[in-house]
Amino acid sequence: MTDTDDRPDSTVPERPDGTVPAGPDPGRGAAAWAVLLPPGRYEAERLVHHDTLELTGLTGLTGDAAAGGPATAATTRAGVADAGATATRAGAADATAGPRPGDAVAVLTEDPLRLVALGRVARATAERREDPDDPQSDPASGAFVVAYTRRVFDEPVPADGLALDGPVTALPADAYRALVGRLGPPPARRSWLVSLDLPIEAATPAEAVRLFWSYVRDLGPRELPAFVSPSGDELAMQAFVLGAEANQDPEEDD
Repeated sequence: MTDTDDRPDSTVPERPDGTVPAGPDPGRGAAAWAVLLPPGRYEAERLVHHDTLELTGLTGLTGDAAAGGPATAATTRAGVADAGATATRAGAADATAGPRPGDAVAVLTEDPLRLVALGRVARATAERREDPDDPQSDPASGAFVVAYTRRVFDEPVPADGLALDGPVTALPADAYRALVGRLGPPPARRSWLVSLDLPIEAATPAEAVRLFWSYVRDLGPRELPAFVSPSGDELAMQAFVLGAEANQDPEEDD
């Protein structure tokens, strides 16, 4: 597992072929893309670290980032209010109008609409699964892949004034920069100690370890409390369940 740069992209990055999408021009594709997470996916992405976001079942994409083959890009008028930005239809007749590897992406969740991550369009891998959290799930027919460059799942940023039409919407460069500007600088990275203690009855140490991993697999971060503290400051330890701080002292609840 690798980590991302965790740095905001204030500019629209170059594509691998050296071109820079300059705007929502039907012949070149959009400057950036707004990707809306499906219902329930926000919690899954917040609980477990993923290097990429893989979305399946998107049939309205063109360009060589779409694993399902040529179609039309589902885009419409959109804009960030304080940027005065407008996104336009990405050109159904042009096969290069959809997302392409290297295009900038703003990942959002709705109700209310919030920015939760930044990334770049990536090529789909050869092997894809319907459920990215379950390696035993059935293979997917195709996936739209976003490589994360910064995550703000724990502190989403309001994206009011942005109108989306479907799961993938074209954004001009100024609208994308306006969203990035709302993030501010990324926090400094530091070392943390994370532990998970489970009392397990077993006949041997090896059996206890096997049972431990079975509990971790079956219960996971939705039920098991993980304890985290800054490295060197164990007295500041906090318990987290469901990705949020959770009090584990029953006496304090009374």
